[in-house]
Amino acid sequence: MVKPELKLLKKKDWLFDWPHETIDPTKTVYKLTIVENPKIIQGIISIEDRGDHLFMHLIESAKFNKGKQKVYLGVPGNLVAFACKLSTDKGYNGVVSFFAKTKLVDHYKESLGAKVLFGSQMVIDELNARKLILKYFKT
Repeated sequence: MVKPELKLLKKKDWLFDWPHETIDPTKTVYKLTIVENPKIIQGIISIEDRGDHLFMHLIESAKFNKGKQKVYLGVPGNLVAFACKLSTDKGYNGVVSFFAKTKLVDHYKESLGAKVLFGSQMVIDELNARKLILKYFKT
């Protein structure tokens, strides 16, 4: 994301402080938009390149993409698939790790194919990364 876009983010619409997230030079923040309206951000992810895999620090769907009345289904999955694709492009075989809230561990196992490394740290391995990439990136 570029600084002018960050200034357009309203604190009331996001749980995380995304402008602050971009201050750390080890992290890169990416946005998800749709072709029909690239000015509206559907979701955001913060990723760090750890040299042999990517680490997801934060991920968030836009306020209107949460709950039962969400506009778009699959925003988090799309963002994670992007991280897996980026990991693949960097030669890391799609491997992505992250820390999960305890109550979401089972959800991430089911929806992303993530595995517990230890404690609440999880990893998406090469096989499951490939599945996510194929699901969300048709071409």
